[in-house]
Amino acid sequence: MSRLFDSVLVANRGEIAVRVIRSAQAAGYRTIAVYSEADVDAPHVALADEAVLIGPAPAKESYLDPARILDAAARTGAEAIHPGYGFLSENADFAAACVDAGLVFIGPSAEAIELMGNKAAAKRRMLDAGVPCIPGYQSEDQSDAALLAAASDIGVPIMVKAAAGGGGRGMRLVSHMDDFLPALEAARSEAENAFGSRELILEKAVMQPRHVEIQVFGDSQGNVIHLGERDCSVQRRHQKVVEEAPCPVMTPALRAAMGEAAVAAAKNIAYTGAGTVEFLLDTDQQFYFLEMNTRLQVEHPVTELVTGIDLVDLQLQVAQGAALPCTQDAVSLHGHAIEVRLYAEDTVNNFLPASGLALAWEPPEGEGIRVDHGLFPGQMVSPFYDPMVAKIIAYGEDRDTARRRLLRALRQTVLFGIATNREFLIDVLERESFASGEATTAFIEEEFPEGVHQSLPLEQELSVAALLQYLEGEESSLYERVSDDALLSGTFGERGIPSVFAYKVDEELQTVSVLTKGSDCYEVSVGGTQLQLELIGSSREGYLRLAIDGIQQDVAYCFVGHSTVALQWHGRAFVLANELGLSATDRDAEGSGAVLAPMHGNLLALRVTAGATVFRGDELAIIEAMKMEHRLLAQVDGVVSAIYGVEGEQIAAGALVLEIEPAAE
Repeated sequence: MSRLFDSVLVANRGEIAVRVIRSAQAAGYRTIAVYSEADVDAPHVALADEAVLIGPAPAKESYLDPARILDAAARTGAEAIHPGYGFLSENADFAAACVDAGLVFIGPSAEAIELMGNKAAAKRRMLDAGVPCIPGYQSEDQSDAALLAAASDIGVPIMVKAAAGGGGRGMRLVSHMDDFLPALEAARSEAENAFGSRELILEKAVMQPRHVEIQVFGDSQGNVIHLGERDCSVQRRHQKVVEEAPCPVMTPALRAAMGEAAVAAAKNIAYTGAGTVEFLLDTDQQFYFLEMNTRLQVEHPVTELVTGIDLVDLQLQVAQGAALPCTQDAVSLHGHAIEVRLYAEDTVNNFLPASGLALAWEPPEGEGIRVDHGLFPGQMVSPFYDPMVAKIIAYGEDRDTARRRLLRALRQTVLFGIATNREFLIDVLERESFASGEATTAFIEEEFPEGVHQSLPLEQELSVAALLQYLEGEESSLYERVSDDALLSGTFGERGIPSVFAYKVDEELQTVSVLTKGSDCYEVSVGGTQLQLELIGSSREGYLRLAIDGIQQDVAYCFVGHSTVALQWHGRAFVLANELGLSATDRDAEGSGAVLAPMHGNLLALRVTAGATVFRGDELAIIEAMKMEHRLLAQVDGVVSAIYGVEGEQIAAGALVLEIEPAAE
């Protein structure tokens, strides 16, 4: 439905809400934000002209509740709703409800959303339209027998996918037929919890393909164009991590063919607004339809940077009923753009989602750098929503310039208080296979076959941590306060007695001593290594300018309690606790039978009962957090002695789920 409107309610949160509000305000629209109780102080709330509280923190009671969104629109007199991405953006019933309420839904029709939202129906439609598709099974018979027979005909490797979903949820790769039925059960369970549907499709797995998508745009006059491609091959758990435009192996002929197929797909369903047709591209440059996302994509900034087109502004124009402002011949791509997604997650622990307080947040700046985020220092990163906290994008005249700029930007990005994938992203961009443009969807599996390893602090980082804590201690003793800028300016002269600190490095205690040698000069000993540190000053809050053995450099830092300091130097970040200052009451539960929740979430299922005998590796429970299911496994052999968690209820990070009485040795 297209008609004139002057106000836009953004039915989303975080960086995409900020992004949409800014473009809408630039175009002269009155903007309305909605927010949950967890987002009272969020940037998108402060940025909007008006904001409405729509419910508690859980998404089902706020951002996923159509009635609350529509009520907010009615109360504020909003005339249009922009859904952003995620949440209700691909909910056909919500799109229809907006139209029924007399509102403009800034997106495609409910019919198009419903059709393309089901992978089985979408694939059948694309086959009829002549769009190349992967061989597979997308029929209505969902019995184990029918799926098993189809799998036998297709042959391994096979992808099992949720028909109603995306984002890697409800998806399993089957390499051996013995694993097929267990994969069906796991995919169905995850699909039902995530999308409310147990329907699955099967596809022949295309091994080591590139994931290449085409940005399309349609208007209400029936015009459809494409704005080039994005390569989204670097993924973990089938979720995109790095995206770029253009695709490194794209040719003009291939772009024309893929663009033509994407436009045909959009025209076949009378598509309006922004959409993305996703393909798998094999090593022979044959491409196959994967799915269509009927919304703005997370990675849309790379397309904006290489085309010079504001996609949100174009969405608003098309929703007003305007024709597309250009034809296909007028679309051209210039330069190269690469985007990375900064996630709150523990990369060492299988990319487990993380939450916590952002003690310090400083996004990068520089030539060709763009940062889309909805974060501020002191903000709580909630366990209730997607763990992505920011998108960092770099543009350059060529791919390697964009890559170098992005690397520099990531090294400058400071986020203390929450585990993130920042250093992992740096590692990805530095890998030769990525630098040479050879990354496929197998990139992470091939480049990190044993997972991501924890970086260990070197002598320089340990010496800086000790000096920071030494300076803080001296400042505290002088002024009886703790400051993140505890910088002494020649207050003390040379001293003969060193201050000693101890940090645990790879489970071994490393002693560090700091000796004052004169005004702002210190000798720091780490093991058998001595370093000369000179305090130059503080360029800005949370930064220290040091000369280490005569070389000046900036160190970002933040104190975390009495005995711990977080620091970032040369792009590497560490949280170091002075073991000599820690409480002796801390106990190590390693090797015990206590099973703790690794993050906040919903306890979906308990797989054991009290008194059950379990063995190391057995599945004990499933927790749903940040849109993913996480399985808790037994770490010891023994008997379940007590169960504390309750199925269907929220559970806090660190909470005791159950206890196992370890078997006697």
